[in-house]
Amino acid sequence: MTENQAREEICRVGRSLFERGYVHATAGNISVRLDDGFLITPTDACLGFLDPARLAKLDTQGNQTGGDRASKTIALHTRIYAAARRFDAGTACVIHTHSTHCVALTLNAPGDELLPALTPYFVMKVGHVPLVPYHRPGAPEAAELVAKAIERHGVAGTPIRAVMLERLGPNVWHETPAAAMAVLEELEETAKLHLLTGTARPKPLSNEQIDELRRTFGARW
Repeated sequence: MTENQAREEICRVGRSLFERGYVHATAGNISVRLDDGFLITPTDACLGFLDPARLAKLDTQGNQTGGDRASKTIALHTRIYAAARRFDAGTACVIHTHSTHCVALTLNAPGDELLPALTPYFVMKVGHVPLVPYHRPGAPEAAELVAKAIERHGVAGTPIRAVMLERLGPNVWHETPAAAMAVLEELEETAKLHLLTGTARPKPLSNEQIDELRRTFGARW
């Protein structure tokens, strides 16, 4: 993907997420890793109304070289790229949102992970989603915990594509903006399903069912 293609794709995905309610107001950000640096949405930008020419451009060291002022989350995004690419070299896009159902789940302290293995497509397309305890937006401590979670799961042979920042929202990553958006969609819809069951929490898939998904589809769980 060329830089110009990446600029257009960031804006297309941002608009799609905004129009369907996955992001709101000026919450959320999208970045793409390029051969010579990074593109990221500007600080306080609405993802539904992005201008390709005004996206922030940074060099490989994280120094801004063009566009509007970069989102403060670029530090977290660069940590994600560095950690995730050890286990999936194609990782080239990170999306962060404040998706409603994901955030709602964190308000009742669900534990170390956001969700159990509820559906086959959640297991296949998303995998484990570690829950990172609350830190203020942009806190370096959160970035460190995210990097450690990626390392821990990667070494264990269950590489992850998402983490959940308590009371803030998910960060997801994949090879392209469209692929990362699909991970986010599956994650948010699974969180919605979980909340819709109320206090009658469904049983997760069994170990045998998960093993079958691993063997058949290469599930990441």
